[in-house]
Amino acid sequence: MASKGAGMAFSRKSYGLTSDAEKSRVTGIVHEKLLDDYLHRIFSSTGRAPMAATSRKLLNFQNLPEHLDQLLHVDEEAEEEEESQGQVEGRLGPSTVVLDHTGGFEGLLLVDDDLLGVIGHSNFGTIRSTTCVYKGKWVYEVLISSQGLMQIGWCTINCRFNQEEGVGDTHNSYAYDGNRVRKWNVTTTNYGKAWAAGDIVSCLIDLDEGTLSFCLNGVSLGTAFENLSRGLGMAYFPAISLSFKESVAFNFGSRPLRYPVVGYRPLQDPPSADLVRAQELLGCFQAVLSVELDPVQGRLVEKESSEWQLQGQPTVLLTLAHIFHRFAPLLRKVYLVEAVLMSFLLGVVEAGTPAQAQSVVHQVLDLLWLFMEDYEVQDCLKQLMMSLLRLYRFSPIVPDLALQIRYLRLTIAILSHEKSRKFLLSHVLFDVLRSVVFFYIKSPLRVEEAGLQELIPTTWWPHRSSREGKESKEVKDETSEERLRRRAYERGCQRLKKRIEVVEELQVQILKLLLNNQDDNGGEASRYIFLTKFRKFLQENASSRGNMPMLCPPEYMVCFLHRLISALRYYWDEYKASNPRATFSEEAYIPPQVFYNGKVDYFDLQRLGGLLSHLRKTLKDDLASKANILIDPLELQAATMDDLDEDEEPAPAAAQRPMQALAMGGALPLPRPSWLSSPTLGRANRFLSTAAVSLMTPRRPLSTSEKVKVRTLSAEQRTREDIEGSQWNEGLLVGRPPEEPEQPLTENSLLEVLDGAIMMYNLSVHQQLGKMVGVSDDVNEYAMALRDTEDKLRRCPKRRKDILAELTKSQKVFSEKLDHLSRRLAWVHATVYSQEKMQDIYWLLRVCLRTIEHGDRTGPLFAFMPEFYLSVAINSYSALKNYFGPVHSMEELPGYEETLTRLAAILAKHFADTRIVGTGEVPDRGLGEMGTDGMAPLAIFCAQCQPDIRDSLMQALASYVCYPNSLRAVERIPEEQRIAMVRSLLAPYEQRPWAQTNWILVRLWRGCGFGYRYTRLPHLLKTKPEDANLPSLQKPCPSTLLQQHMADLLREGPDVAPSFLNSVLNQLNWAFSEFIGMIQEIQQAAERLERNFVDSRQLKVCATCFDLSVSLLRVLEMTITLVPEIFLDWAQPTSEMLLRRLAQLLNQVLNRVTAERNLFDRVVTLRLPGLESVDHYPILVAVTGILVRLLVHGPASGTERATSVLLADPCFQLRSICYLLGQPEPPTPGTALPAPDQKRFSLQSYTDYISVEELAQVEQMLAHLTSASAQAAAASLPTSEEDLCPICYAHPISAVFQPCGHKSCKACINQHLMNNKDCFFCKATIVSVEDWDKAASASATSSAA
Repeated sequence: MASKGAGMAFSRKSYGLTSDAEKSRVTGIVHEKLLDDYLHRIFSSTGRAPMAATSRKLLNFQNLPEHLDQLLHVDEEAEEEEESQGQVEGRLGPSTVVLDHTGGFEGLLLVDDDLLGVIGHSNFGTIRSTTCVYKGKWVYEVLISSQGLMQIGWCTINCRFNQEEGVGDTHNSYAYDGNRVRKWNVTTTNYGKAWAAGDIVSCLIDLDEGTLSFCLNGVSLGTAFENLSRGLGMAYFPAISLSFKESVAFNFGSRPLRYPVVGYRPLQDPPSADLVRAQELLGCFQAVLSVELDPVQGRLVEKESSEWQLQGQPTVLLTLAHIFHRFAPLLRKVYLVEAVLMSFLLGVVEAGTPAQAQSVVHQVLDLLWLFMEDYEVQDCLKQLMMSLLRLYRFSPIVPDLALQIRYLRLTIAILSHEKSRKFLLSHVLFDVLRSVVFFYIKSPLRVEEAGLQELIPTTWWPHRSSREGKESKEVKDETSEERLRRRAYERGCQRLKKRIEVVEELQVQILKLLLNNQDDNGGEASRYIFLTKFRKFLQENASSRGNMPMLCPPEYMVCFLHRLISALRYYWDEYKASNPRATFSEEAYIPPQVFYNGKVDYFDLQRLGGLLSHLRKTLKDDLASKANILIDPLELQAATMDDLDEDEEPAPAAAQRPMQALAMGGALPLPRPSWLSSPTLGRANRFLSTAAVSLMTPRRPLSTSEKVKVRTLSAEQRTREDIEGSQWNEGLLVGRPPEEPEQPLTENSLLEVLDGAIMMYNLSVHQQLGKMVGVSDDVNEYAMALRDTEDKLRRCPKRRKDILAELTKSQKVFSEKLDHLSRRLAWVHATVYSQEKMQDIYWLLRVCLRTIEHGDRTGPLFAFMPEFYLSVAINSYSALKNYFGPVHSMEELPGYEETLTRLAAILAKHFADTRIVGTGEVPDRGLGEMGTDGMAPLAIFCAQCQPDIRDSLMQALASYVCYPNSLRAVERIPEEQRIAMVRSLLAPYEQRPWAQTNWILVRLWRGCGFGYRYTRLPHLLKTKPEDANLPSLQKPCPSTLLQQHMADLLREGPDVAPSFLNSVLNQLNWAFSEFIGMIQEIQQAAERLERNFVDSRQLKVCATCFDLSVSLLRVLEMTITLVPEIFLDWAQPTSEMLLRRLAQLLNQVLNRVTAERNLFDRVVTLRLPGLESVDHYPILVAVTGILVRLLVHGPASGTERATSVLLADPCFQLRSICYLLGQPEPPTPGTALPAPDQKRFSLQSYTDYISVEELAQVEQMLAHLTSASAQAAAASLPTSEEDLCPICYAHPISAVFQPCGHKSCKACINQHLMNNKDCFFCKATIVSVEDWDKAASASATSSAA
C-alpha cells in the first residue's frame, strides 16, 4: 500500500483496539515511563497546565480509553441542550434548518440537494425556511451567488406572495435589496449599499427590542426596521424572493458563520459538544505529529510537523488508533470539517513553505486513509473540498490575493496525495462539485476593496477605440502629460498582472496534477480518470446550450481553458523531450481519424457532412478503402429515421428514471447534471413549482457507441490501453489514412484533451470574450462624455454660474466613473486579454488550421470532422482581431502573415465545399427559389434562417476581404484557389445564401465605383456632422487582382455571365420591390392619427432591403466596368436582353426615388431610428455609376445601343436624370446648366465624395440624353395597340414562338426562357424563337394568296 505513508504496508486490522491481554504484550515494546511520558504528552488537555510527573496517574494502553473519556467529557447540561435543539426558547421548528421545499414557496425554483441553495426559475419566486423565531436575537447568512434582483429578509406564515409580490412587499415581511440598494416593507426607501456576487449578507432580527438589521460582509448597514409586530401568533421565518436565474446559498448555522455577530444566535445551533471533542482530538493529533519516540535514548524528541515520519512503531500506531477511533465519526460532519480540520490544514499551509505544507498534508491524509474506514475518509474529503471550494469562490479580493493563494495551496497539497486525488477525481470534483471554480479568478466589482487604487494610483484611458476598421488616435498625438499618465497606468497594470500570475500558476499546478499519467500504481492514472469526467462535462454543456442553469458559466470556462492549455502544452513538450520523433506543441493538430473511428464521442454535435449515421452509410466504402474501418451491417440497418427523433428516449434510460408524479408544490426529481449553477457549488435535483407543470425537458442521454469493426468503448469503460494503444493497437488513432504520417504526434490522451479544449472554446469561451469587451466600450463612452463636458466648460460664459456648476458636477461624475472603469479594465486585461491569453487563442487557431488542412487531404472523409473546428478557426481569428486591442495587436504574433494566408485559403476553398452540408440551408433557399415574378418575403427569411457553418464561412470570407491585411492574404493564396473562389462567387445566386455572396463582391469593388470612397454615409455627415456615433464603414480596400479574375471568368464561357447577371437582376428586382412595399406600410403607420409605433424589426428589415439594393447595383456597376461587352456587344445572344432588363430596373429605381414629394422623400424626412442608411445619396450614386459607364465611358457603338434601349423603355423620364444635378426640368439643348436649387438633392452638394471629373461626366451624360431624347421624340411613329407586346405593352411585337406561333417582344421572351421553356399562353414547349416583322409577314401572306 504505497499510499499509506512512508511506504509501510500496514494492515489496518492489526491496529484496531485489541483485548486487554494483547494490550499488555504490546506495551512492553517501550519502557513504561517513556510510554507514560509519551501518552501524557499526547493526551494532555489543551485547556489545562501539564501535571507534574509525580502527581499524575501512570498512563498505558490499558487505561488510555478511560483517560480519553475524561479528557473528552463535556458538561452534561451542554450535551442535553445539544440533544434537544428543537425545544430552544424563542424558536419553533426542526433543529436542522433548511428551506421549506414542501409548501413554503411560491413560483418555480431549483433547490440544491442540501436544501440550502436556491436558483430562481420564474419571474419572482419566493421560498422560506422550515424554522421560525418569536423571541430573542437571531442571525443567518446568505451567500450572494449572483448580483441581480433579490429581496432577502423575514416574513410571517400569514404572508401571501405571488409572481409579482415577494418578501417585503406585504405586511409583516421585511427585506433588503442590494441590487437596487433599498429596503422593503410594503413601501420602499434607500438603504445599505450595493451587493456583488460573492458577498455575504447577514440578516439579524432582535425580537426583544423589535428591530431588524442587515450586515454586508460583516459590516453593519444600520437598523433597517423598528417596532416589529410581536406577540401571540407572530413568528418570523427567514425568506427570500428572487428573479429568474438569480441564486443564493443560505447558512442557518450548519456551517460556521463567516461573520458571527456578538449577542446573536444562529437559527441552527452548532454541535458545541462535538466541537469541543473534535478540538481536543485535533490537539492530540497535532501532538503526535510534533513528538517522536527515541527508544534507544528513552526520551521524547520534539519535531517539526513537516519532518515527522510514520516509521511503523507500534506505540505510535496504537496511539493514533485510539485518536481516530473517536475522531473519525466526527470528521464526517460538515460543521466540524470546516471548523476544525479545515482550520488546521489552512494553518499548516500558512505556517511553512509549500514543500513543508505538502509534506504535513500528505502525512495527515496517509493517516486518515490508514486509520479510518474508506467511507469515513471519503465523506470527510468530500466535505473538505466543498468547504474549500466555497471559501475560494466567495472570499473577497484583497490586494495581494492572499486568501485565494492560501486556498489554492491547500488544494494543491490535497491533490498531490495520490489516493485522495484519484478518489476526488472519480467521485467528487466533477460529480458533486463545480471544480472549474478553482480555475476562475473573479473580477472585483468594488475597486476600493480589491486594493486597485493602491496598485494603480494613476488612471488613464484611450481616447478612441483602436479596433480595426475604426478611427484611432496615434500615440504620437499624445501630450507629455498624457504620455506620463499612460506609462504610470501601464506600470500599475504590470504590478497587478504579476500578482494575478501567481494565482494562475497555482491553478495550472492543479491541472498538472489532474493530468498526471505516471500515477498508475495499483489503479488507473489520474489523467484517464480526468478524461472520462472531462468528456462528460463537455457533453452536459454541449447538450444543455440554451438551458442556462445547467451550463458552466462562460466566465469560468474562459479561465479553465487558459489553464488547461498551459498544462496541456507542458505535458506535450515534456513528451517531446523524451520522444524525439514526436512533435512540439507548436505543431499540434488533431489527426483526422479521430473524427471517424468512433473512439471519441462527439455526442449529437453536427459534423460537416451532416449526421454521423448518414455519413457512415454513404461513406462506408471510403472508410473501408482509406482507413480499413468496416461498419457493422446490422448497425446500418438499425439506423432508421426513428434514431433521429430528438424527443425519443431509449427504453433502458427511461426505465431507470423514477416515475414520480409532480404533486402541487412537490419536488420533481431531475436528471442530475453536475454543472448546475448551484450557489453551494453542489448539484441541484429538486425542481419546485406551485403549478403542477415542469418547464424542463429531460435531456437526451448519451447515445450508444456505433458498432464498428474496431474496439469501441464508452468513455467510462475505456482503459489506458484503449486510449494510448499498444504494440498491435493504435488506440485513439486507429484507422490512420495514407495521407497521415506514421510517427506519433504525442500521447493520444493529450490529443483528446486538446480536442476538448477546442470544443470548450466553441461552447462559450468566444461568447464571453466578446462580452468582456463591454468594459472597454464603457470606458470609450464615458471618455467621450467627459471630453464633451470639458469642451462645454471651455465654451460656457463665466457669467452663467448655474450652468458652470452643473457642468463641473457632471465632469466630476464622469471622471470618478472613468477612474473606476479604467482600474476594472486593467483587471480584465490582466485576466482575460493579456499577451499570454492572446497567445493561447492564437495557438488554438493554428491548431484548428492544421487540423482542417490535414482533414481536407482525406477527401470525402473530411465530412466527418465536427463543425466546431471550422467555427473555432473563424471565431478565434475574429477574437484576436477585435477583442485584444488596443493593448495587444495580432500583428505582433509570430507567423502572423502565414497564419492569415492559411486561414484565407481555408475560407476560399470551403465556403463552397460540397462536402460541407449546412444545417440552415433550407430556409436560405427562400432567397433563391423565387422565379421571375418575385421573391419570398424577407421577413420569412429573417425568421426561419438559422446560422450554420456554410453561412459562417461565407460571412467570415466577407469580413476577411474588408481589411487590407486579410485581403492581401487572400491575394497571396495560390492562383488556382483564387480563381476557384471567384468562380464560386459568380455561380448563379439561386440555391444558396446570395446576400452574403453579394457583400463579398461589393467589398472587392468599394473604392473603385462612382462616389464610392466614403467611410461614413455622406448624407448623415451633412445632417449630423458632430455625431461620433454614426454608423462607420470600413475604409475602402479594393482588390484589382480579384477583379481581374472576375473579368476573365465572365468572358470565359457563353453561359457564365448571363446566368450570373440574370440572378443579380432577379434579386435586385425583389429587394427593391420589397423595400418599396415596406416603406409604404411605414408611411401609412406614420400618417395615422392615433398614437402608434413602427415595429423596430420591420424598420431593420426595410433598411436591409435598401442596403441589398444598393449593393446589387454596385455589383452591376463593377460588372459593366470590368466587362462592358456583356451588355454592349450585341453579337452575343444575351446582351440585348440583359441590357433591356438593366434599363428597366434602373428606370424603376430612378422614378421611385426622384419623384417630387413622393413616398421615398416622405419616409427619408421622418428620420426614423433604424433607417439612417436610407437616403437619396447611396442609391442614386450607384445608379449614376452604371449610367455613366454605359453612356459616357463605353465605345461609340455601345453608347448608341445603351441610349436607344434606355430611351425605348416606357418608364424612362429625363426629369429623373435632371434630378441628379438638382434640376427640376431638363435644360434647353445647347444652354448651360443653371445653378442647382440648395433645397433639392444634387450630386454637386457632395464634392467631398464626388470628384470634379465625375460631376463633369454626369453633366455630359445629361446633355447626351437630352439631345438623344429630343431626336427620338421627333423620329418616333405611333404604334397601334394590337401591335404591342401582349405581355409588357411597352414594346412592339418582334418575336414569334415555334411551333405554337404566339408572339411577344424579344425582351419578354428572352427573359422568360432563362427560367422556363413553356409558352406564356398555351404552355407548349418552345422549340425556337424567330424574328417577326408585321410588314414582312403581311407581304408574305399576300404573296401566298
